[in-house]
Amino acid sequence: MIIDAIADSFIDSVKLLPFLFLTYLAMEYLEHKAGQKMQEAIRRAGRGGPVIGSILGAFPQCGFSTVASNLYAGRIITAGTLIAIFLSTSDEMLPIMISENIELTVILEILGVKVAVGILAGFFFDFILRGKKKELQIEHLCEQHHCHCEEGIWKSALHHTLEIFLYIMVISLALNLLLAWIGEDVLADLVLNRPVVGEMAAALVGMIPNCAASVIITQLYLNGVLSAGAMTAGLLSGSGVGLLVLFRVNDDYRENFRILGLLYVTGVLGGMLVNCLGIVF
Repeated sequence: MIIDAIADSFIDSVKLLPFLFLTYLAMEYLEHKAGQKMQEAIRRAGRGGPVIGSILGAFPQCGFSTVASNLYAGRIITAGTLIAIFLSTSDEMLPIMISENIELTVILEILGVKVAVGILAGFFFDFILRGKKKELQIEHLCEQHHCHCEEGIWKSALHHTLEIFLYIMVISLALNLLLAWIGEDVLADLVLNRPVVGEMAAALVGMIPNCAASVIITQLYLNGVLSAGAMTAGLLSGSGVGLLVLFRVNDDYRENFRILGLLYVTGVLGGMLVNCLGIVF
């Protein structure tokens, strides 16, 4: 059983390598060509920050959430814009789904839900928080958070591909062993797939400040272990290393924990809404 699980996990993961590399290569090209323009668009968005931030946040970019954390620490963007970016950021979900040949319409539906929730939540939190902005330039920390921006698109894409390949292989192995030991039907009926509790657990996993969180959430959904609502909750609350950077660059820890709490609650409520509406991706 163990040998079969290892073999299946390795073979399935290797099949994804060319698709992962091509996807990350395209993402790196986008980062180098349009990254600075997107940052400037967010800086100048003003009251429309949540709209611009949520839409641009859905584009896969290296370190986008870290840039948002820095801009918020300098009050160049509002709390609502920051939360909108965090909610719409898909981290590793997009390249994994593309490499798994998931239909484009399904991917766009998931991204659409994340963008819509980001916009609505961003405006709502701006209204209730009403933070004042002050002009202050903050250093771009992309190079300090494993984005490998300085390596060029080919080396950077290769680095991201190998990193996520290892994550996928390890997670797939663990999941295959678990499925073989417990059974897929039994695992699907456990806590992660139960209404409310499933969303709460998935959103908690999503908040882990590491790309492994979005890999876990996406793989569990693709294997039928997570419901659409639970997956949505996990992907909404996940912001890569954005939260980690926020706690580093913003000295107001009460403010940081408030943003963390709002992000978690929004993720859970967004996932519950998807389940209540019967949305299936």
